[in-house]
Amino acid sequence: QVQLVESGGGLVQAGGSLRLSCAASGRTFSRYAMGWFRQAPGKERQFVAAITWYGGNTYYADSVKGRFTISRDNAKNTVYLQMNSLKPEDTAVYYCAAPDSAYSLSLSENEYDYWGQGTQVTVSS
Repeated sequence: QVQLVESGGGLVQAGGSLRLSCAASGRTFSRYAMGWFRQAPGKERQFVAAITWYGGNTYYADSVKGRFTISRDNAKNTVYLQMNSLKPEDTAVYYCAAPDSAYSLSLSENEYDYWGQGTQVTVSS
């Protein structure tokens, strides 16, 4: 049974930084791409970043490019999202997600089958 547990959210002032972590369990972590998504109040969930199973390729939404960095440590079964230069519009619940298929990466939430419980990020102005 795949489990994803996020941590690291909180309240930060605009311009600040946070690092989110997502610990995975239940299968061989290094075979699967991972993604981060977010959902702001009253809005649909949107793609933030994704990383291939070996960590060699990363992808970002235009709104976070240059400010956020996704990375992974396969030895620790953990994926990270380093968020710098945070803006009030980054306020949302952040979710990590994983697909059911190995060696496959997608930027669409429809292709992700496993989701964490979410962690709240609030950026004050």
